[in-house]
Amino acid sequence: MKILSFLLAFVFFAGCSNTWHGIKEDTNNATEWTKEKVNSGATYIKEKTE
Repeated sequence: MKILSFLLAFVFFAGCSNTWHGIKEDTNNATEWTKEKVNSGATYIKEKTE
């Protein structure tokens, strides 16, 4: 029973670690995407108002 509990805990912690890494990576990608879209929009507005 101890081995089963250990394996369950190991799988849980390994899964959480992988999920957390994915969340951090996705957040970083979303930030870069947002910066690009804001710059693109600002450039468009600047061109239209000049």
